[in-house]
Amino acid sequence: MILSLSFPRPLVSPSCLPLHSYCFENIALFADKPCLIDAATGTTHTYADVDLTARRVAAGLHNELGIQQGDVIMLLLQNSPEFVYAFLATSHLGTVVTTTNTFYTPVEIAKQIAASKAKLVITHSNFAEKIKSEVKIVTIDDALFFKFSDLVKEGEIEPILPAVKINPHDVVPLPYSSRMTGLPKGVMLTHRGLVTSMSHQVDGENPNLYSHRNDVILCVLPLFHIYSLNSIKLCGLRVGAAILITAKFEIGALVELVQRYRMTIASFVPPIVLAIAKWPLNECG
Repeated sequence: MILSLSFPRPLVSPSCLPLHSYCFENIALFADKPCLIDAATGTTHTYADVDLTARRVAAGLHNELGIQQGDVIMLLLQNSPEFVYAFLATSHLGTVVTTTNTFYTPVEIAKQIAASKAKLVITHSNFAEKIKSEVKIVTIDDALFFKFSDLVKEGEIEPILPAVKINPHDVVPLPYSSRMTGLPKGVMLTHRGLVTSMSHQVDGENPNLYSHRNDVILCVLPLFHIYSLNSIKLCGLRVGAAILITAKFEIGALVELVQRYRMTIASFVPPIVLAIAKWPLNECG
């Protein structure tokens, strides 16, 4: 089952830009500023880097793997820069991205692939064996499959993207519910719906979130959940903040990251807050 979700009329109507265009509408103001910081490697990617890489991935998906507007791509990924690149690439192509929980079983993954009609799965090599469906597989870390890095043509100064016309009511992400009742249900979120949500949160004189370009935002909550995807990643991109991406929560590593990167915003769930509250003060440096 797939549900269609619409948002109420915004208090301040945003322009009907495609999602990727809205995220990077003000990129000229912070093109050389840190955008993504990979906690695992310490690598920093600027806004200009992220924008160019996302467009290169989009061109690679189309030219190398035949992905067309309206096709569905599944992301079976932990938090990583590749998750962000792939998501933005789908917006450029007018395709749909369905995100899935990395803890799902092969049966659960197969059901979501079938329900969403996904043609391609982008994943880690250690999750690839859980994919039993007849779909194309791209891995971000293994040469046994088509490599994500092969989508990025480094020699191209400006990637050539197919001409697509994106309607504001076209679906971008297709996340699935957490099965509170019955089977998981796909939720159709549109370009306009997400842009409206973002505008409520970070635009205007009285936004719900007071994020700005000098913030360093922790992204430890899974990006395959809509809160992290929307309110952390997309809103962070919109305001030009630096987003510190961590694949999983580990209290000792988190304390070290806070000290190293001077994080200003961190969204947590109650178990993480409890773990932090119980962490000995003498371990905080």
